[in-house]
Amino acid sequence: MKGEGKMMFKSKMKWVGLIGLILSTFSLLVHIFLARFTEDGVSEYQSSVTIFSWRPIFENAEFSKTSPLYRRLWGPVRRLESLHPDASPRGYYADPSYRANGFIFVRIQGGFHEIRNSISDVVVVARLLNATLVIPEIQSTTSSKGISSQFKSFAYLYNEEQFMAALAKDINIVKTLPKNLKGARRKKKIPSFRVSYSASPYFYLHHVLPVLIKHSVVELVVSDGGCLQASLPPHLEEYQRLRCRVAFHALRFRQEVQELATRILRRLRAPGRPFIAFDPGMIRDALAYHGCAELFQDVHTELIQHKRAWMIKRRMVRGKLSVNSMELRLNGTCPLMPEEVGILLRAYGYSWDTIIYVSGGEVFGGQRTLIPLHAMFANVVDRTSLSTAWELTRIYGREANLIDPKTPLSVEEEEKHESWKNVGPRPRPLPPPPARPKSYNIEGWWGWVAESDNEPESTVMELRTNAHKLLWEAIDYMVCVEADVFIPGFDRDGKGHPNFASLVMGHRLYQSASSKTYRPDRRKVVKLLEETRDHLYQANHTWVTSIRKHLRRSLLDGLTEASTKSKSLSVLSHPVPECSCLKYDPTESYVNASSPSHSQLQATLGAVHHCPAWMDSQIISRSKDKESEEDLDEDDSSSSGLFFRHNGSNHESGGGEINKEEAQLEDQEEESGEK
Repeated sequence: MKGEGKMMFKSKMKWVGLIGLILSTFSLLVHIFLARFTEDGVSEYQSSVTIFSWRPIFENAEFSKTSPLYRRLWGPVRRLESLHPDASPRGYYADPSYRANGFIFVRIQGGFHEIRNSISDVVVVARLLNATLVIPEIQSTTSSKGISSQFKSFAYLYNEEQFMAALAKDINIVKTLPKNLKGARRKKKIPSFRVSYSASPYFYLHHVLPVLIKHSVVELVVSDGGCLQASLPPHLEEYQRLRCRVAFHALRFRQEVQELATRILRRLRAPGRPFIAFDPGMIRDALAYHGCAELFQDVHTELIQHKRAWMIKRRMVRGKLSVNSMELRLNGTCPLMPEEVGILLRAYGYSWDTIIYVSGGEVFGGQRTLIPLHAMFANVVDRTSLSTAWELTRIYGREANLIDPKTPLSVEEEEKHESWKNVGPRPRPLPPPPARPKSYNIEGWWGWVAESDNEPESTVMELRTNAHKLLWEAIDYMVCVEADVFIPGFDRDGKGHPNFASLVMGHRLYQSASSKTYRPDRRKVVKLLEETRDHLYQANHTWVTSIRKHLRRSLLDGLTEASTKSKSLSVLSHPVPECSCLKYDPTESYVNASSPSHSQLQATLGAVHHCPAWMDSQIISRSKDKESEEDLDEDDSSSSGLFFRHNGSNHESGGGEINKEEAQLEDQEEESGEK
């Protein structure tokens, strides 16, 4: 009886333990399910548990948004408050014809900004030729690049359904070619055109259209970041607005990318502070094209020169291999280094605890180039510090495991290698093993630089990474467009065309023109920096004032420069006046219509269309806020501390002291210049 009782007790304990284990497992699975699939899951739990690496550091818990200093650093550009987005047709605009001239199939090559610019162009071409557009194929996101089979080509980056719905009144769009034409394309029996960056409407109407009508389909290969000239004749102005509708309304990122970017923005704004977005624009192709190799003075110089030699060989660059990078830098041809941008921001008055989001899929030179920026600002972040590895992996979809392919050794080489490994006692130091192919990167050093004049073929792993970079830049693009302040380090790519930062500035100008977007003149900035190079971190008040005036003026003067330099290459980098309108408060129009401010705005933006009547109802509430804001007294007493002050201490880490009276006088002068 006693033994049976023990057995019964043990049996009951086993069942209790088993039930407890099942309940624990079930509870864990429920928590994982809720965290993954609930809209307000793990990402919303950050108030109590930090799941990403960024932990913000602030000098003061309170942050006044009503002070004059806040308005100077973060407030809107008042002269641009009357500029609003308006890309709708302004005259008779026919719906797309159901009797199209044929199908246009497009293959797009290039990076993020090139893809975005190219898609806008091909939509305009389809409208111009009265053709049905097949959803463009993005070459870097095809299945052969080792990416997930869940998302293919265009859908890897953008929302196909949104794209088709937004442009339903502009062109006919289909997802694929009809079966008979699809078969002809596979057999390469359809006519193909490799179009240039600045192809004219004449080229399409007189060369492409006849072929399209004859064969019912043409293929366009777009590899230069665009396929239609930026400047169009006045009678084709509606096509410029179509470009804006494509870029700013139709091209929405797919849901997973959109959601992650929204979460990152929410995390950036969680501390209740505004933030600056900074795009360094330092990519190897751009540095090589513009001859900026000597900015680094290390192994990266050799890598840039190797790329420049490759470009010269293919006639992509007209110039010598060896150029004076320092001279080009003084001319404003090279990008501003992150350290220099940090100095500009600190000189302007942004405190050490300002949040700075660094965008860009690649900062050439690595994190080493960002060290000075981290030293000046405690809250420098990027997408990796504001998201988890799981969140980033989720947007890639399900991907197969890849192993970097290595070139197999020949039998003779294998025998030499084995004999080298099995040899007896060896002298010290050891002799090197037999040479092996260097088709891979070794901790930042590329073995192929010394072996060949050509760039190495990309492995499948590298092709997959390039596709991932598109998603990273999509996230950065959304964050930069929504940022309170944006400042670029460079505005040109590796072909001399407007780059990622240029498209961001164009989108911000279209969507919220009054948001602060600094467009520093690199030539003037470098000149100012060279004036005090030996005392850069102990700058005097006169120098600081010069920097502040330059950045303040760049908010408007930069628009004039963009209209002459960038717009001739890409409308999306400066979409005014075609895609914007001016809206004024009727109670102020008779006062401001002939004011210097109004005249300067007209001169800067060109002949801007007046907004339609239905938009007038939104003016009054904004104008009241503006009046009360202008009545405030300008007193920038908070900016009277040290130029570079950290952690609220009184230790001077470089910089002259600016007294309260000087700071107040300076800000009053700047504010009066803006009114």
